[in-house]
Amino acid sequence: MTANDKAAASLTFLGAAQEVTGSCYLLEAGDQRILLDCGMHQGGDPVKRLAKEKFAFRARDIDAVVLSHAHLDHSGLLPRLVNRGFDGPIYCTPGTLSLLKILLMDALSLYLKDLEYENKRRDRAGHKRRAEQLYTEEDVQRVLELCRPVEYGDRVAVTDHISLCPHDAGHILGAAIVELTINNGGAERTLVFSGDLGNPETSLMSPPEQLKQADVVLMESTYGDRDHRSMQDTLSEFEGVIKSAEGKGGNILIPSFAVGRAQELLFELGRMYHRGKLDNWTVFLDSPMASAVTSLYNYYVDILDPRDVALMEENGGCSLTRFLPILNVTDDVVSSRAINDVEKGAIIIAGSGMCTGGRIVHHFKHRLWNPRNHVLIVGYQARGTLGRLLVDGIDRIKLFGQSIAVKAQIHTLGGFSAHAGQKELLQWAAAFEDEPRFYLVHGEADAIDILRRRMQDENGIRAEVPALGDRIEF
Repeated sequence: MTANDKAAASLTFLGAAQEVTGSCYLLEAGDQRILLDCGMHQGGDPVKRLAKEKFAFRARDIDAVVLSHAHLDHSGLLPRLVNRGFDGPIYCTPGTLSLLKILLMDALSLYLKDLEYENKRRDRAGHKRRAEQLYTEEDVQRVLELCRPVEYGDRVAVTDHISLCPHDAGHILGAAIVELTINNGGAERTLVFSGDLGNPETSLMSPPEQLKQADVVLMESTYGDRDHRSMQDTLSEFEGVIKSAEGKGGNILIPSFAVGRAQELLFELGRMYHRGKLDNWTVFLDSPMASAVTSLYNYYVDILDPRDVALMEENGGCSLTRFLPILNVTDDVVSSRAINDVEKGAIIIAGSGMCTGGRIVHHFKHRLWNPRNHVLIVGYQARGTLGRLLVDGIDRIKLFGQSIAVKAQIHTLGGFSAHAGQKELLQWAAAFEDEPRFYLVHGEADAIDILRRRMQDENGIRAEVPALGDRIEF
C-alpha cells in the first residue's frame, strides 16, 4: 500500500454548486480519480459558452466517469473530455446510453451549425481569427464506445478502490441515484449522489428509490424552495383547455422538451382518449428527437412505472403510440408543414421546450395570432426565452422577420415537472439513517438556503452548501 492509498478520500465540487447546470464532481481515492457527471453549462451563445468551459484537471488523468443521467447539463462535456485525452470507462445505465446516442449527436449538430454561423459572421466583419471546433463526431462516437452499461441494483467495480450500484431516480429514462462504495486504506465509506430526483406524481417514471445508508449524500435542490402544483389540478386544467378550444373550433400548441415531457404528455393524452375526451382531436408529435426518444420509452417499457404500463396493456398495447391511436408522428419537414392545413382539432406537441427554436416557432407563426387557439406551457421557461415572454404576457413578437400578434390564449400548467419538489426532497433526505453528511447541490442559492433551513428545522438534518471549487475529505 502506497502513501496515497492511506490518504483520505476527497470530493471536489466542480459544477452545479449553487447553480443548476454544469454538474461535475471529482472523487479521489488513493491514486485514482473519477468524475461524477461531466455536464455543460447551458444558456447563452453555445459557441462562446463551450469555449469558456475549462476543466480543472487534466482529462487524461481521470480514470473513469460515472454518469447519473443523459441530460446535457450532466453529460454534455463528455465529447470535449474525450477530445482532451480521456480514454477510460464511462458507467451509466442502459437507458442513459440509449439517450446519449440521441442527445449528444443532436447537440453536436446544433453546435456545428452555430459554429458555421459564427465564423461567417467573423469573416464578414473582417476578423482574422476563426472560432475553433472543439470536438467532433468522432469524439461523440468514442464517448458511446467507452460507455459501460450497468443495470439498476447491480454492483460493479469502477476502480480498485470504488464500486458502483445505480438505483432508479425516477427522473427520466435511465436516470440513476449513484451509490459509490469507497474502500480507502481499509476504511469503507458510502457516497450517495442523488442525481436529479424525479417527481413521484408524474407519469411513466417510477418514484425515486429510497436509500437509507450513506456516509456522505450529495442531494439536488432544484425546487428546494417550493412544491409543485398537484397533478390532479394540472390535468383538470388541461382537460378544461381542451374543452374550451374544442368549443371555439381552435387548436392547441404545446412546446415541449423532447426527453420525458413529450412522453408524459402522450401518456396523459392517451388516458384522456380512453375516457372519451378527445373524440374530435388529432395529436401531432412534431419533433424528430421526441419521436426517437418515444421509441426508446416503448423499448424500455419494463423499467417504467408498472401501474402505467398495465394501463397501456389494457388499452391497445404496451406502447405509447398504440395507447394513443389518434397520434400522428411527423418526422419530415413536408409532414410538419402539412399540419398548417389543419383548421381545427389539432394538438401539436413540438420542440423546443422554451420556444427558442425548433418547429414550435413555425407553428406560432401560423397560429399564434388566432384567438381561437391556445398555447400550453408545460415546462420551466428561463428568463429571456420566447416561452418566458409569452408567460409574462407579451402581446407581440417577431418571428422570421415578421411581427406576430399574440392573440392565442396562454396557459401555464405547473404540475408537469421531472424534478422532486420541496416536500419530496425533505422526505427523501429524512429516510437516511445514522446522520450522514449532506451537501446540497444543483440548485440556485435562494432555493438551496430555503431547503437547508427546512431540513434543519423540520428534521434536524444539518446540510452544508458547497461553493464552486470547494473540496471535502471523508
